[in-house]
Amino acid sequence: MTGDEDDIGCGSRPSFSHLIALSDDHGVFEHALLDVPRRDHGYCVDDVARALVVLLREPEPTPALLRLTDTCFRFLEGAVDKDGRVHNRMAAGGGWTDEPALGDWWGRALQALGAAAAHAPTGQTRSRALTAFHRAASVRSPHGRALAFATLGAADVLAAYPDDLCARALLLDGISSIPTPPDDSWPWPEQRLRYANAALPEALLAGGTATDNPRIVARGLSMLRFLVDLETSHGHLSVTGTDGRGPAQRSAQFDQQPIEVAAIADACARAYELTGESSWRDGVASAWAWFAGDNDAATAMFDPESGAGFDGLEANGRNENRGAESTLAALSTYQHARRVGVLELVPSSGQRILSGRQ
Repeated sequence: MTGDEDDIGCGSRPSFSHLIALSDDHGVFEHALLDVPRRDHGYCVDDVARALVVLLREPEPTPALLRLTDTCFRFLEGAVDKDGRVHNRMAAGGGWTDEPALGDWWGRALQALGAAAAHAPTGQTRSRALTAFHRAASVRSPHGRALAFATLGAADVLAAYPDDLCARALLLDGISSIPTPPDDSWPWPEQRLRYANAALPEALLAGGTATDNPRIVARGLSMLRFLVDLETSHGHLSVTGTDGRGPAQRSAQFDQQPIEVAAIADACARAYELTGESSWRDGVASAWAWFAGDNDAATAMFDPESGAGFDGLEANGRNENRGAESTLAALSTYQHARRVGVLELVPSSGQRILSGRQ
C-alpha cells in the first residue's frame, strides 16, 4: 500500500506515513527492524484492531487512510470464526497461521468491531461490523484484559444501538469480571499491575456510563486515580515495566511499553469527557509528554516526521525499532491530546531531544 502526499501530516493531523509504510493490502505488519517492516513476522489481530480504532477516530481521513480503514475492517471481519472465536495471526500475503481462540485478540477484535459498528464511514460497513461483533460476542473469554477490551466495544455498540441485547449482555459480563479489591491498601483488582492496566478502569467508566450506574463510574474513577498517582514520579509518568509492578515496587521500571501510556491516555480522556475535571485533562497531557520525552530516560518516544512510535523506553534511551503497537500507541495518544486541547502545552519531541539517548 502506498501513501499519499497528504498522509505525511497536515496541521493538527499526525503523520500516518509510518503506519502506511507498515501496511499492505492484507493488513498492518506487526514488527519492524528500525523503521523497516518485518514482513516475515506477518500480521496480528491485536495490532490491526488498534489500527482500526485509531483510523476511525480521524475526523478528516485522507483517501489512503480510508483504504487502510477498509483493509483493517476486512481483516478483522475475516478473523472471527463461525463459533465466535477469533484468529490472531496471519502470514505475509494472507492465510491464518493459528487456530481461533479467546485470547486478548478476541477482546481487541470486539473493541474495534464495536467502534466500526458505531463509527464506520458507510452504513454497509457499520452493518457488517455489527454482524461480526454479534458473532464474536456469542462467546466469552476467560481472560480479564480480553473482557475489558470487549466491554469498550460493547459500550460503543450500545451508544449507537441502545436496544442491542447482545452488546448489553457482554458489557454486563465485562463489568462483573473486574473484582472489587479486598484490601484498601492496594485498591487494584489484581495482585500486581500487568499490562494495558488502565483498560480495566476504562471498562468500568464505559460500562457504568452505558448502564447509567454512577457507582460503577465512581469505582472506575477511583481505580484510575490510584493508577495515575502510582505511575507518576517527579512530575512525569513512570509506568509499569514489562515485569509488572507489585505494592512494594515504587521505583522506576524498564522496559516501559508505549501501550501502557496509551491506555492511560484512553482512560483519562474518557474520564475527562465524563466529568470535565481538569485533572483528567492533565493525565492526557502527561501521557503525551511521555512520548515527547518527559519520562524516566528523558528520551523522545515519537517521531513527528513519520508518526512512528519507538518500541520501548529503556534506562539509557529507547528501543529503536518502530513496530505497529508502539506506533499506534503514539498516534492514539496524539489524537487524545489534540481532542482535549493539550498538544500545544507539550513541546514537540524534536524540541525536547533530537534523538534517543544511546
